[in-house]
This record gives sequence, C-alpha cells and structure tokens, in this order.
Amino acid sequence: MAHDKAGPLTGVRVIELGGIGPGPFCGMLLSDLGADVVRIDRPGEHGGATMHPILHRGRRSITVNLKDPVGADLVLRLLDGADALIEGFRPGVTERLGLGPQTCLERNPRLVYGRMTGWGQDGPLAQAAGHDLNYIAVAGALSAIGPRDGDPAVPLNLVGDMGGGGMLLALGITAALLSAKQTGRGQVVDAAMTDGTAVQLALIHGMLQVGLWREGRESNMFDGGAPFYRTYRTADGGHVAVGCVEPQFYAAMLTVLGLADDPLLAAQHDRAAWPDMSSRLAAVFATRTRDEWTAAFDGTDACVTPVLGFAEAAAYPHNAERGTYLRLPDGQVGPGTAPRFSGTPSAVPRPAATIGAHTDEVLAELGVDEPRRAALRTAGVVGGA
Repeated sequence: MAHDKAGPLTGVRVIELGGIGPGPFCGMLLSDLGADVVRIDRPGEHGGATMHPILHRGRRSITVNLKDPVGADLVLRLLDGADALIEGFRPGVTERLGLGPQTCLERNPRLVYGRMTGWGQDGPLAQAAGHDLNYIAVAGALSAIGPRDGDPAVPLNLVGDMGGGGMLLALGITAALLSAKQTGRGQVVDAAMTDGTAVQLALIHGMLQVGLWREGRESNMFDGGAPFYRTYRTADGGHVAVGCVEPQFYAAMLTVLGLADDPLLAAQHDRAAWPDMSSRLAAVFATRTRDEWTAAFDGTDACVTPVLGFAEAAAYPHNAERGTYLRLPDGQVGPGTAPRFSGTPSAVPRPAATIGAHTDEVLAELGVDEPRRAALRTAGVVGGA
C-alpha cells in the first residue's frame, strides 16, 4: 500500500485496467481522493513516459500482459485484495480475458466491478465503436449546443467522457463501496456515457416538460439565446461571459454598461426582443477590451466575467488563491483536487509515474519473489525485460 496518500478514500485499493479517456479520469478522481490506485499498462510500453501526465497522476503503474493467462492470473491475485476494479473495454472483452465480473466476484465477493463504456453493457449499440461526440449526439445533448444558424458546436470532451463518463463511474464506484461496506457484497457498476449525458440533461428535460424550453439552438435561457446568458466579443477580440439571470444582477449589468434607461432592454424576458437586445449589448461590449470590461465589472454582482484561456485561468487571482490549479512537483500546472474535505483533505497529487515503474514493488507485495519476477519478465508476462 502506498504510504503518502491522504483523503477520504485512504485505505481503499483500486485496480485500473489501462484504457483511455473516461476510465483513467475515474482512476485519477479516486486517487486524488486518497485511494491507492494501481494502473495496469501494457508491457510494450514499459519504461516510457505516459502521454497523459495529468490524467495518470497519483497512482502506481505496473505492466502486465492481460492476454497471457499467467498475466491474467496475476491480476486476479491483485483483485483478491482489492476493493474495486476499473475497466473500459467493450462489453465481453474482460470475460474473454478470464477477468470478467463473474470470475472476479466469485473470488472476491466484496469487489466493486466498475465498467466504463459509451453505450453501456447491453442494447443495440453495445458492441459499436464510438467516442464522446457520438454518445452526446445520440443522448440529445449535442443538438442543443451551438449557434442557431450554424452547426452544433463540439463542447470539448467534457459532457460525455468526463462528466457523463469518468465522474459518473467514480460516483457509482464510491456508492457501491459504501454498499459493500454495509452488506459485504460487491456488485457490477455499469456506467455508460449515453446514460450519464442523459442524467446531466435533467434540468433541461424538466424545463421542456413545463414549457420553459423549446427545441432549437439559441432559443432558450441557457443555450445562448438569452441576451443575459451568452458571450460577447470585446474590442480586442476577447470575450466576456454574461450570466445575469436574476433581475437584480441583470439591472447591475445594465448600470455598468450605461443602459439602465434603455427601453429596448427593460423587459428582460421578452423573447421576441431577445435578438435585438443581444445586438444592442454586443455593440456596447465591442467598445472596450476584455480587460477593461473586467475592471469595470469588478466588485459588482452583474455576473460578468472574462473568458480566459488555460494559462490565464491558472493565474487568475481567485483560482490562484484557492489552489484551483496547482504547480505540481514535476513543474507542470494542472488542476488541483476537488471537492475539498474539511476533515480528510487530499494530498497534492504525485506526478504520473513512468509506465511500469512499480511492477516489482506491487508484485513483491503480492508475494512474488525476485526469481519468479525475473522469469515473468523473460516470458513477457510483465514488462521490464
């Protein structure tokens, strides 16, 4: 067990079968919260630097050939002493490797078996390839994002991979760990990015049901249609984000802009006037630079903020004071841990390990002596030959 962990999940052991995107993000979140996460990478990558230095931070890395029955057996032995597993292969792959949930739960009935896919473990698309954009498209989210007269905008891979995928799986695993502690029984957690995206649309679907939302981009309060909830270009080509939904915040924005008495802007929720209202506001915001508007709105409750780039966001005073972004021990800047815990604060994350750096250490903990480890290396079962 790693000894420099801290956080509310200290003492929890997780085995992560190496994958991409949302699975590693789940592993990062659990590790950030104190879990001892052992990531299993491919022997062919042993000794190399990870291509994902933030996403792979905080855990130990071993290299094991999962396609070799001896390697699969090593993983089963690791799972005997683990609390949870993360796997992100297509449905049926771990079963073919001899590492499926039935096999693992028979050996360790308390194990939480976390499965991360785009489409889920069943359904017509379960075996189909896909990526974040496909999942959020089919779940209905993508159609609502972007300009009215343009194409749907790609919202990075935040909605599907990260929010609807890795974060959903981290919640599911944590909930199942609580259940296992109470009942002594583990279970399978089926986290699908289509499901997770749909869950994130709860507010929008509720608004649809009561007539407060309509289909069509830039037609609603939170999709860029409202003049008081969108971005505006500034004189220097930058942007500000305006989010003054409540009437008192809207009034504060108009005051700073010198538009408090403009009759066009008086009826905040007159949807018919929204396009003209947006044009009026756009013309005013275009008269000053982003930073000039930032200074003008400083200290107000107008809900107007600068749109920052990545490096700017890390240096932004509020983020800097809270440690939202950290300069990590390896000199990189990356997100800090979240959320914050008053009684069990998380440690500063360790930099991502060299791939396979902990193979000997973890196998020794498993009781595999050096002659046996050498034989496994020679046979290509583990990396480092």
